[in-house]
Amino acid sequence: MIYLNYNNLDEETQDRLLQNSKIDVEQKFGNDLKSYAEKQHLDYNTILEEEAIKNLYSYQYVFNI
Repeated sequence: MIYLNYNNLDEETQDRLLQNSKIDVEQKFGNDLKSYAEKQHLDYNTILEEEAIKNLYSYQYVFNI
């Protein structure tokens, strides 16, 4: 679970969450994504970012008001 302060959903917090998600995705699927990017002639960082955004929806958030 990710605990967030409802009043602190600024850009910095959103960037931090995205960076954490990128790390998670890279640890879980990094080799598969690299292989896919090479085969399809795509940019690995673009694919990683897209998958990290999708991964954010799998987190459970708790908002403190």
